[in-house]
Amino acid sequence: MSATLPRRLLAACLLAALAACAGGPPVPDWKMNAQSAIERFQAAYLGGNERVEAAEYQRAREQIAATGKIELVARLELVRCATRAASLVFNECARFERLRKDAAAPERAYAAYLVGAAKPEEIALLPQAHRGVAGATSDTAAAAAVAGIADPLAQLVAAGVLMRTGRASPALLATAVETASAQGWRRPLLAWLGVQAMRADKAGDAAEAGRIRRRIDLVEGKDPG
Repeated sequence: MSATLPRRLLAACLLAALAACAGGPPVPDWKMNAQSAIERFQAAYLGGNERVEAAEYQRAREQIAATGKIELVARLELVRCATRAASLVFNECARFERLRKDAAAPERAYAAYLVGAAKPEEIALLPQAHRGVAGATSDTAAAAAVAGIADPLAQLVAAGVLMRTGRASPALLATAVETASAQGWRRPLLAWLGVQAMRADKAGDAAEAGRIRRRIDLVEGKDPG
């Protein structure tokens, strides 16, 4: 699996399966339609538009389901769950679980990784960008591995996995906040700023907590007074 294209993480694997080689036969409509819908539902979710996200996800699912290839639909469900993990929305990816028996080993490994349960023997099956995070033996090493991920969405997914497993260091939070901010992704930015604010409150740093909450107000469209 690849995670080298911007905003595609595990989706890169799915989109590779949908794409046709240059100079080959004409690309079937379902492949182009599914790829466009995947990109749109990810962008909509990260921007905080759930209505558009739901519609585009359903469009992608219908296009892929028309092939009868359950393994591709299983990948799509993981793409959706991973996009949520980037915004600290954690679930058990129930729709993938219903398709698990027809999913390939890399998809099962990635599903385990998203919930922080990847086994050592599954690390090699993960997208390249996530292997260093999954294999890190300390929180410091894990944060450094996340910071080294070039793909911004893959980076936020990896940070979300660490947050879910209680391994989120201040350095990791800073990386996640700045990545979401640089991309203009409203939903994950608010989620990660919220974690930073709570950490500042717990540390008794009122000035820092206030600064972070002013950023939150700005993102939410309020006057950061």
